[in-house]
Amino acid sequence: MTAIPTQLTLGISLDDEARFENFLVTERNQQLVSELQSPDYAEPFLYFWSNASCGRTHLLQAICHEAGKRGASAIYLPLANRDGFDPAILEGAESLDLVCVDDVQLLAQDAQWEQALFNAFNAIKETNTCLIVTADTPPTNLQYALKDLQSRMGSGLVYQLQQLNDADKLDLLQLRARRRGIKLPGKVADYILQRAERSVPALLNTLDKIDDSSLSQQRQLTIPLVKSTMGW
Repeated sequence: MTAIPTQLTLGISLDDEARFENFLVTERNQQLVSELQSPDYAEPFLYFWSNASCGRTHLLQAICHEAGKRGASAIYLPLANRDGFDPAILEGAESLDLVCVDDVQLLAQDAQWEQALFNAFNAIKETNTCLIVTADTPPTNLQYALKDLQSRMGSGLVYQLQQLNDADKLDLLQLRARRRGIKLPGKVADYILQRAERSVPALLNTLDKIDDSSLSQQRQLTIPLVKSTMGW
């Protein structure tokens, strides 16, 4: 493999918690997650989309963590932070094993970035590099000025990442608690779900606060502890 261009080595730090072990896999999302966990990348291009707070970024970073474990070269590019880097960062992307681009819908009507992604896509197509992108909309709804790029975004595997229902969110709270080595009784998890904001980030933030309170007070996770910590 050719040397990796300097701009691709700048990288973006990954969230250490964003791993497959911390992601609740429901039956509705099993096929997508299985595809993302495949180490051989049988399909060279994959596009998955969802509404906000469904775990797109978590999964994309989890893929990069797994690539790192295998010694594969990878880049994670969050386009929500694109003001911090130049479109030229995608030059030479075809020299990597894996390229993950988050929130491609944000490039709409940005001529430089649209062209950079288009060029990278075409270069990657001629190699063994795997390209995985996410968005908040299906590829047919992208508002790209560069229509050839829009057509390419729908040319590979396309999945919708499904939202968690309330039962799933209870399972997620208990999964994350187990991963921390703490016991979260079902009735306490249900109490949290009934009173906290229902978005996944808000629920996990609540769990963080309650866990911190439990540790500082040397108390088990109980409904009284939740009440005193959250003021409910």
